[in-house]
Amino acid sequence: MQIGVYGSGYLGTVISACLADFGTPVSCCHPDRTRMVEMAQGNIPFFEKNLKEIIRRNVRAGRLAYSTDIESFARKTQVIFLAEDKADNLNDIAVRIARLAPKPPILTIVTPAPVGTAAALEKSLQGAGLQALIVAQPMFFTDGCAVEDFNWPDRLILGTTSNEAVQVLKQIFHPLVMRGVPVIVTNQATAELVRESATAFVATKISFINEVAALCERVNADAVSLALALGLDKKIAPRCLQPGAGMGGVFAESDMNALVELAQVHGVPLKVLDAARDVNETLAERLVDKIAVALNSVENKDVGILGLAFKPNTNSVAGSSSLRLAQTLVSKGARVRAYDPVAIPEAKSRLDVPVRFCDSAYATAEGSDALVVGTGWPEFRALDFDRIKHLLKKPVIVDTKNLLDATRLRALGFEYVGVGRG
Repeated sequence: MQIGVYGSGYLGTVISACLADFGTPVSCCHPDRTRMVEMAQGNIPFFEKNLKEIIRRNVRAGRLAYSTDIESFARKTQVIFLAEDKADNLNDIAVRIARLAPKPPILTIVTPAPVGTAAALEKSLQGAGLQALIVAQPMFFTDGCAVEDFNWPDRLILGTTSNEAVQVLKQIFHPLVMRGVPVIVTNQATAELVRESATAFVATKISFINEVAALCERVNADAVSLALALGLDKKIAPRCLQPGAGMGGVFAESDMNALVELAQVHGVPLKVLDAARDVNETLAERLVDKIAVALNSVENKDVGILGLAFKPNTNSVAGSSSLRLAQTLVSKGARVRAYDPVAIPEAKSRLDVPVRFCDSAYATAEGSDALVVGTGWPEFRALDFDRIKHLLKKPVIVDTKNLLDATRLRALGFEYVGVGRG
């Protein structure tokens, strides 16, 4: 079976490569010829762990091809994943594919789209005298873990009333189905709502542990141990329960915005989500307060930030707490320098305040009044902290991710400040 993926952004690149890695022929289509040539060579415009190697392996094996010819693409592929990063042109693309296809295709929407998109697409096709089986299939990728998330999902969600489409998609995802990944078949609206609701729930969980972390600091409790204890409760679970981590990611904000908008249209208040988003937005202020306490003030101080990506193993800075921290520090009179292994180009395009970008963690520390761990890159644990201590004006480390060994650093003479640790 020839599978098609329409889209050359983050989703289309990940999904086409990972499907091909199942051993199935995949054609990825998009009108941008330059982008298609670059992708065929394994040159992708973002950093995602292991993805470049998967693309190159499958292109060499002849399982993954890139094309700008939508007519040939629509004729040869029976199942097409609509995987643009934004839903702006989804309707036009679907209509064009359905018109070119020799028989009604299965169109699977993985593009983040508001509730009602699949139903509206069906109506649009019917109005044009066209047919297709429309499936809403949200996929849940975390930047930096997208390949792992694709191959080891918690569940597969298929929003459709078509048994034929369900059977075909189960065949495509056979390696996952055989591994025991649950398949939930529901209607289109429910499938669309799952994505937005999951994002909102994770945001609430993250905001909750960060508020409790603030309380821990007041009562001499340890938020890291507290989070571990809570996470071992089967009703709660440990993922996304680490203090210091804000909610971020390419699609997180759009998912929450879409859910809020849907609720407003239908007159349903989402008070818990509103509160969670407020907490997430104030994290940078809390972190600046920590730095200010350690330095007496941040005004006219040099602050080095290690990590700009919103999480390790990605260059995405969407929703990055490090960027919000840099902006807040500058607004309060600090001079900021920063380093990240892969995210500096993205950060430069997003930041609208003066930040000095450095080529190493040591260059960031040199001459700084304090060093702040902003992203939990594992390599930061292996830094030579004796060297760091001599490079800093003051031996102050503010660890916003609780990444480092506090006991060791204090023994070395650092003033170590974590999050939620009394």
